[in-house]
Amino acid sequence: MRDLTALPDLQLALVQTELAWHDPAANLAHFESLVEQARGADLVVLPEMFTTGFSMDSACLAEPEGGPSSQWLLAQAVRLQAVVTGSLIVQAADGRYRNRLLWARPDGSLAHYDKRHLFRMAGEHKHYAAGAEQLLVELKGWRIRPLICYDLRFPVWSRDPRDTDLLLYTANWPAARRHHWNRLLPARAIENLCYVAAVNRIGTDGKGHPYSGDSQVLDFQGEALLEAGTAGGVFRVTLSGTDLAAYRERFPAYLDADAFELKP
Repeated sequence: MRDLTALPDLQLALVQTELAWHDPAANLAHFESLVEQARGADLVVLPEMFTTGFSMDSACLAEPEGGPSSQWLLAQAVRLQAVVTGSLIVQAADGRYRNRLLWARPDGSLAHYDKRHLFRMAGEHKHYAAGAEQLLVELKGWRIRPLICYDLRFPVWSRDPRDTDLLLYTANWPAARRHHWNRLLPARAIENLCYVAAVNRIGTDGKGHPYSGDSQVLDFQGEALLEAGTAGGVFRVTLSGTDLAAYRERFPAYLDADAFELKP
């Protein structure tokens, strides 16, 4: 195992807010003022489809790879000297539409993760192509794995108790199923012996679906370090690598984990 005691503290800023329906320009202007409040954080997390709301109108709303919202994310990362991440609707180079999380770094580089599990109850699988690969990124030595919304329901896709220090979920998770959100997130933290951070939106979307927020950060025992509730704003928390290392040392359940292989 890596020496997690050498990890510096990691400062997170979670942005929980309402989203303007199908209006990227309004959302980018709104988020620009919000992310300024996150200055000093190492990682700033925005909701799923933060430029549009959770929409199936992919053909009308998709941006090309490297489009305006991608450039905006990179500009914010450079401005804040922090990683800024969230998902948006992208038309990939193969012509297919993706619900794509972009990981914008302050050095101007960009990584991405395409949502694996598409929410069929809203028809997402009919309008977007599913991703096939996970993304594991490093920030200040921390190994972080970002996932998107419905992915939370699939523990095998989330499973990695050895190399992941922080599981990150960005979402548009409706209020009607908030109790699922609030139960599954601690489970992912406990079973993976890692921190979990999850960002959701608030307000009502263009389809009339309300969202209750409940953005939160949990430690490796599923205990809440931060709970945003239904409020809008920027919520900050600091993670300790020393605490994570100490827990994995005294409770090394990963040593008894079942081996398995993921197939496309």
